[in-house]
Amino acid sequence: MKNYILILVAFLSLCLASCKKESSSGTTHVSVKLTDAPGPYDAVLLSIKNVVIVTDKGEQTLAVGGGIINILNFRLGKDTLLAAQDIPAGTIQQIRLVLNSTGNQVVIGGIAYDLTTPSGQTSGVKLNVHDNLTAGVDYTLTLDFDAAQSIVLTGNGKYILKPVIRAVANAASGALKGVVTPAASYPKVYAIMGTDTIGTVADSTGKFYFPGLSAGTYTVNFVPVSPYLKKTVSSVVVTNGSVQDMGTVTISQ
Repeated sequence: MKNYILILVAFLSLCLASCKKESSSGTTHVSVKLTDAPGPYDAVLLSIKNVVIVTDKGEQTLAVGGGIINILNFRLGKDTLLAAQDIPAGTIQQIRLVLNSTGNQVVIGGIAYDLTTPSGQTSGVKLNVHDNLTAGVDYTLTLDFDAAQSIVLTGNGKYILKPVIRAVANAASGALKGVVTPAASYPKVYAIMGTDTIGTVADSTGKFYFPGLSAGTYTVNFVPVSPYLKKTVSSVVVTNGSVQDMGTVTISQ
């Protein structure tokens, strides 16, 4: 009886985990990175407070840590992670890069000059973007900062930051879903690619869902409860930016 109770608890835990994954399928994980095109300066120092992503589902504020960033350190394909967070899936309408009021400078000939960025310190530097974020898919949002065009010298010798930034959203993963019948088979489902195995459990309606999968070809194993038989589906292809639907998978007795 004790062993039976332990098995039952373990199974319910897996079911809850599966339900949690299913309920979170309306979200997507977004990583915001910053890279730079070269400019004729010794350094361009930005103190970034947060990144605001505006979608058709509302505003999501991603806090940025790490202090002041010299963006010239991230040229020629290099980048730095500003923030990462799960947000509701939907269509991006705007991205705002909000700067702190101090710590923004340009260094020329070894001399540091303050950069005035009125809009960047209040409502944020606004970037209009129109990209769809698919539920269950991870995205990398790259902010490509053009230092050469972003810094303006005024007639009174002050430097103003008027950021020229290109924002690109790239899917970094895909997702996999399907429905098992009969639902009473309650299978554990394993997506296998090479040495990597990711598991979940079909819910009470037979649905299963794998968010954030690396692109590639998977073997999907179904391990149901007795008296149902194990089943394997090979050559299931997952691509970045899309959800692969396996449709209905029938488990036999």
